[in-house]
Amino acid sequence: MEAAGPRTRAAARRRGRRLRAPATLKEQRDPQPGGRLLQRRIEEDQEEAVFREVVSFTPDPLPVRYYDKDTTKPISFYLSSLEELLAWMPNMEDGFNVALGPPECRQPPLSSRRPRTLMCHDMMGGYLDDKFIQGSATQNPYSFYHWQYIDIFVYFSHHTVTIPPVGWTNAAHRHGVCVLGTFITEWKEGERLCEAFLAGDERSYQAVARQLVLIAQFFRFDGWLINIENSLSLAAVGNVPHFLRYLTTQLHQQVPRGLVLWYDSVVSSGQLTWQDELNEHNRVFFDSCDGFFTNYNWREEHLERMLGQAGERLADVYVGVDVFARGNVVGGRFHTDKSLELIRKHGFSVALFAPGWVYECLEKGDFFQNQDKFWNLLERYLPTHSICSLPFVSSFCLGMGTRRVCYGQEEAVGPWYHLSAQEIQPLFGEHRLEGDGRGWVKMHCCLEDAWNGGSSLLIRGLIPPEVGNVSVRLFSLQVPVPPKVFLSMVYKLEGPSAVGVALELTTGDAGSCHVGGISALSETSSRRSPRPLRMPPTKLAKWVGRCGQQLSGGWVQRQLSDTRPQDPLWDGAPCGSGPLSSQSEGAELRPLGTGLFASPSCYEVNLRGCLLQALFVNFSRPPGSQEEENFVCRLGEIQVVDANSLLTPLPQVQAVTVSQVRWQPAASEGESGPAGLRLSCTLHWAYLLPHVRCFRIHCCRGSGGDSPCRGPSEPEKPTLLGLAFVNRYRIVDLAVAPAEPGRDGRVEFLVEPIPKEGFLVPRAEWGRAAMLYSTPRT
Repeated sequence: MEAAGPRTRAAARRRGRRLRAPATLKEQRDPQPGGRLLQRRIEEDQEEAVFREVVSFTPDPLPVRYYDKDTTKPISFYLSSLEELLAWMPNMEDGFNVALGPPECRQPPLSSRRPRTLMCHDMMGGYLDDKFIQGSATQNPYSFYHWQYIDIFVYFSHHTVTIPPVGWTNAAHRHGVCVLGTFITEWKEGERLCEAFLAGDERSYQAVARQLVLIAQFFRFDGWLINIENSLSLAAVGNVPHFLRYLTTQLHQQVPRGLVLWYDSVVSSGQLTWQDELNEHNRVFFDSCDGFFTNYNWREEHLERMLGQAGERLADVYVGVDVFARGNVVGGRFHTDKSLELIRKHGFSVALFAPGWVYECLEKGDFFQNQDKFWNLLERYLPTHSICSLPFVSSFCLGMGTRRVCYGQEEAVGPWYHLSAQEIQPLFGEHRLEGDGRGWVKMHCCLEDAWNGGSSLLIRGLIPPEVGNVSVRLFSLQVPVPPKVFLSMVYKLEGPSAVGVALELTTGDAGSCHVGGISALSETSSRRSPRPLRMPPTKLAKWVGRCGQQLSGGWVQRQLSDTRPQDPLWDGAPCGSGPLSSQSEGAELRPLGTGLFASPSCYEVNLRGCLLQALFVNFSRPPGSQEEENFVCRLGEIQVVDANSLLTPLPQVQAVTVSQVRWQPAASEGESGPAGLRLSCTLHWAYLLPHVRCFRIHCCRGSGGDSPCRGPSEPEKPTLLGLAFVNRYRIVDLAVAPAEPGRDGRVEFLVEPIPKEGFLVPRAEWGRAAMLYSTPRT
């Protein structure tokens, strides 16, 4: 691959050269343009790198550890031996598998003494469709979305070093959940492996520990479950506590909030004897790390004995529950609540092993109903945690769907599965009014319609005649609210219902919480004049641009209404004991207008000394109605955004490069229309990841020197290729037309950043690179 222009020979020397691995982890976190400068040309005031390629069907092979051998799609990987672990060093190929960031801030923190919930994901050997980092076209995949109940997620497999697929890490971190990989040894091979690094001096086990820490640090997950399921010699078992202490100390130094857990298997004598409890035979391992994961065949007397062994560290004992109910266990399957009842009675944490049972063993067509049933049965024993950072934005996307939608516009039809694309999920469940009231609300995932992504939140309910409205909690939060915030909700009512829909919030610190003036941001609002903005910043202009406009697909947008400072609804009242009430439990955010499809307006609210504690959605009966009111509502998006963040200039995607090109002929004449070639290549670019929610990758195809995305006539609409969550993307088997004799073919790639606030940005801030390709001279 070479850059067009006078420096082609220098570029040719770079062709095929392996990209340099980051010298430090800091460079990996803060990527900057580096290496030789590329020749660039300016087109319509937009910087664009142009690369030239001669079509060849003899590509350089890609390493099979990092790329699927059939498609060259990037994949997550594991390490199968001690030799592979000790030899591993970060390189550029590993970059696809790096998580977007650490876990989001949450309350209570994991370090609190509250009993925790660990989910250990073990499904059919692991690394299934979830291994495809950029997603796949999987139909009916396994999806997990009850994250608000989970504190720790473990990705389990029987490979020696299980590195969690990055999609799971991104989804968990977005919900404030920490992620652990698994280090496991088993059988005779496990005995030999353990003897090699544990039976010698400290240098051997310290080298293994340092590699495990480096892997967690580089890929941005949070620690390890250590599972030694084979007998150990006296020399080896004597070094296990030293190994655990060294690993735990090093991890805490390098990975904020890192964790090392030990699984109940080997005892202090070196024998493989599962104890089903913490006791004097395995206490030495518990004392050497952050927690202990018990085996599954316990009874209540085991729990009672552990009270004395655990002391003040009850929450660090994770009592194992095999959801498959294998062996002599309490509960399991749809009776797992019996296990949790006993575990919580004694104050311990719980480790749910393989809750994917609902997917593996039951009908795939009923998966969502079965999954909701399973977690609803456990709800009373699963305390939730709260997100405590802004911006708070969710389109309720599950990271899967039967089509792709972008802000109400359908972009592609067909199944897709991309775990990194999962948005923050709400508190699912069914709630009923207390007492004799017949009011109820049920919340479900909905793949039938979406505002942004592949799904929305479906809310069904009934307002009985004796009450005026019902409210249901969507999210628990603990967010110190900045002085000015923007709030928005996109929703759609099904059928002829005239039920009113409004956001509600609850605030804490009522003594000092003050709500000031509320100003309209819509330039057409007759209620209030907007704050003067001679040149609105890009993000703010995008917010205002959606206000007062009818949205696509029948969706309606509602923002904060004109509530006066003295309005008693702003009393900072704490949430009630139940998630559903017949009255507002906090500040109601009333929409302007009474018509269902009235043009929405946008507002900002001034706050001082407030703590945002929860977001609710309220459904109210229409004026004059005395009957039962049934309603079906789809929520498409919730936004809570710090106003100041909208004033911060957006960075531009820079230094887009194209490498690792592979050409293939079309399988047959006329496949996919006129296309006769298949192009695969890798894009890299520079962008500060803390600013971004994701990247949308597009292409335009044409010929010659003209840009198809910005032609002199009507430009071509870019084609969405997929989503990226790091500064790179692998394009696979893109259909392009063969270059005509004496004329270059052209394909242009565009990298669209989506900021954390969730707004679309103008193309001037996208990154772009073009590739000119030609047939070999004969």
